[in-house]
Amino acid sequence: MLIYLNYWHGLERKYIASATSKVSRFSWYYLLYFIPFASAFFFQLLFFKDCSYYKDGWFWTILILAPAFFSFRVNFDWQQNWIISKWTGLERVFYLYSINWVVRVIVLLIPVYFVWLIKDKGTQPFYGAVPLDSLKPYLLMLLIMVPLIALASTQNDFLQVYPKATLLNKIPSDNWVDKWRYVVFELCYGFDFVSIEFFFRGFLILALMRICGMHCIIPVACFYCAIHLGKPMGEAISSFFGGTLLGIVAYNTGSVWAGLIVHLGIAWMMEIGGWLGILFSKVK
Repeated sequence: MLIYLNYWHGLERKYIASATSKVSRFSWYYLLYFIPFASAFFFQLLFFKDCSYYKDGWFWTILILAPAFFSFRVNFDWQQNWIISKWTGLERVFYLYSINWVVRVIVLLIPVYFVWLIKDKGTQPFYGAVPLDSLKPYLLMLLIMVPLIALASTQNDFLQVYPKATLLNKIPSDNWVDKWRYVVFELCYGFDFVSIEFFFRGFLILALMRICGMHCIIPVACFYCAIHLGKPMGEAISSFFGGTLLGIVAYNTGSVWAGLIVHLGIAWMMEIGGWLGILFSKVK
């Protein structure tokens, strides 16, 4: 239903992202995340007899606060006036993107850290900060994704979004040293995924699994899908299945590093795929 409303009726683009005031924009994004997240939990009550999580106060606390944390992250822009005052033109765009990604990590993980201090510090390390036994399964996942990303790289809607670093092409570069912007841009872009993994596979899975068991995985995947509604439709749909898979991995390993390796690997492969797609389209 969410996919239909968004891609056939422009739910996020027309009605949510276009909200004029900060309060209304925060509120609409909150509902965009809260409704699928909460609905998935309550639908499970109809099909599973062992669902008693609604009796736990922490369940309600996380259910209400988590969408607020993420909506605050999406709408946080206090740093933008400083960036606008320091830089101009296309160079300003580079700093807006790069600094915003770093700031968003901090803004999202600070409240998560306080929840961990209050709720789980005595029972587990900071959500998901546990080393993996082996990297091989996750590197294999990335290998499997290569042909899928190669196929996506031939699609126009994909090339309209990736690579994100194409916006730097218009910034004047006097010598090869100026190319450092591409490296910084991609590193900051990748750093943003740290907060995503610690929030979804760390905080939401590992805090809720002690309350809901495996019943937390699908609701978290629904929430995760909702944050992708500004992306191409195929990416939004696949994010639900990817979120489910990574949720299962985090549930069984107690670690976010697997998700971070896979997520970051796919993100950078999509950047590479975008560059190659543009290159081959020019050759044709």
